[in-house]
Amino acid sequence: MGTHAESVSLFCDAMLASLARWLRAAGYDTGLASVSARDRAVLDACLAQSRILVTRDRHLAAHAPDGIRVVLLAVDGLDAQAAELTVALGIDWTCAPFTRCLLDNTSLHDATPGERTRVAPRARNLPGPFRACPACGRVYWPGSHVRRMQARLEHWNARGGNGAGG
Repeated sequence: MGTHAESVSLFCDAMLASLARWLRAAGYDTGLASVSARDRAVLDACLAQSRILVTRDRHLAAHAPDGIRVVLLAVDGLDAQAAELTVALGIDWTCAPFTRCLLDNTSLHDATPGERTRVAPRARNLPGPFRACPACGRVYWPGSHVRRMQARLEHWNARGGNGAGG
């Protein structure tokens, strides 16, 4: 049985780039529109890839054809958007953390010994896991930034989308 993150494919408009990055950090397959993407291209991508459109753009949401599920976020601010999305889609922010590349959305694999040599020398002896992106080559390791990110994901999960935070 797969995780909730494996069963949900999302697509964020360019205004929600930060939210998209956090969804990827949580393990969700999350496409991201480029700043220059036209509405038609965004909608076509959602339709072709069976993705849920997550947007703050009322015009874009209003023009989504049948067959595209749309979540129109009404709030500003990352914490509030995370809470609203949790309510709308039942997002579990901790079900598959740090399993996707934050930059290009590719599923990560365990880093090979060769890939681990690209990790900062002071971090190489950390207990892991060390993961790598097969698409862009970026290597991820559990530094203090990961602990801070994990704490935020856990906070979003713990509040259950009740709108706390800001």
